[in-house]
Amino acid sequence: MSPRPLAIDLDYLRQVLVELLEIPSPSGRTDHVQQYVGERLSALGIGSTLTRRGALSACLPGPRATGADRAIVVHTDTIGGMVKRLKENGRLELKPIGTHSARFAEGAHVRIFTDDLDRVITGQVLPLKASGHRYNEGVDSQGIGWEQVEVRVDEPAEDIAGLRALGIDAGDFVAFLPNPTVTPHGYVKSRHLDDKAGVAAVLTAFKALVDAGVRPAVTAHLLVTVTEEIGHGASHGLDPDVAEIVSVDAAVVAPGQQSREDAATLAMGDGVGPFDYHLTRNLASIAAEHGVRLVRDVFDYYRSDVAAAVEAGAHARVALLGFGVDATHGHERTHLDGLRHLTQLLCLYLQSDLVFPEWDAEPEGDLADFPSLAVQPAGGEGPREGPIGIADAAGAAGADPHSRSAV
Repeated sequence: MSPRPLAIDLDYLRQVLVELLEIPSPSGRTDHVQQYVGERLSALGIGSTLTRRGALSACLPGPRATGADRAIVVHTDTIGGMVKRLKENGRLELKPIGTHSARFAEGAHVRIFTDDLDRVITGQVLPLKASGHRYNEGVDSQGIGWEQVEVRVDEPAEDIAGLRALGIDAGDFVAFLPNPTVTPHGYVKSRHLDDKAGVAAVLTAFKALVDAGVRPAVTAHLLVTVTEEIGHGASHGLDPDVAEIVSVDAAVVAPGQQSREDAATLAMGDGVGPFDYHLTRNLASIAAEHGVRLVRDVFDYYRSDVAAAVEAGAHARVALLGFGVDATHGHERTHLDGLRHLTQLLCLYLQSDLVFPEWDAEPEGDLADFPSLAVQPAGGEGPREGPIGIADAAGAAGADPHSRSAV
């Protein structure tokens, strides 16, 4: 059966997104948010398992055993901080978790998680020179960096002994509060949209299939990772039968980029390298055929879950779909329209077959049997499969016939 647009429960997407954002989950402290995702999947009738390292796996079975499955990968961990040192003035020095600038930490409200699980201490990140009445123009000349900020604790603590009396010590996690807001025009402003908006979109897509009684064309695995922000991502937890991996993550809205807050993004390459030629073009074809608003983009300073998967030896085609986010890893903003387009594209993709269902059913095959997309059909008609000779490929692509890029 051909893929068809499905009804998207936008109220569900919005509710799940806000609830995810309100759960602190800096990399290394993600048990609570994974429990939430598991409960959401269970409510849809989808079971899940957890790896030793905390990654969550779930599955929507397809109608047949193809010998090759697909996986959607998202992450629930966020950037954050860790107490590096107790300071003599009763404040805390921070070490960042993940890559983000202290410029956007200044003024942030935080939660400090001590070893006492029944107690959460709040605080706020301030520059060392925080008072204009004391430092005058010095507040503007102070440098930017993690050594230039400190956490003011919302408890009586004037020295190291006072901090220790509160149970605070080096290695305690510090979560930056998100302060989510959905505006009347559909903008979503919050810290940690990366990647909780992606998780919400994927859960909504799975819900759309369940609600419509539609089975995916190919068994679809969901992998929810918890260490993407520190580079480990989908380095483990993937089913060995997975032939296609699509990561869902924040797309960069900034000068020089094509990503938009109100559209889905197909990343063609990132800081690690290009994504799979055939899978990316197939996703673009699906979007074009069904009127999904999709833009293509290339990112410079970016890596995702699939980078870790490939580096760990995943033998699969990989791609990245995104939702446009302005001010990534800072004061982030996206739009519900972009999340809707992304969710619909995921629904269509899950209903479609693999790019090369017969070829990718096995991890390897004869070169002569390899199906090629060197000659792309016009009008978003999808991939044209079948063997193609070297001379034909060179003529069609205008490329060196001895270059692998010609096919």
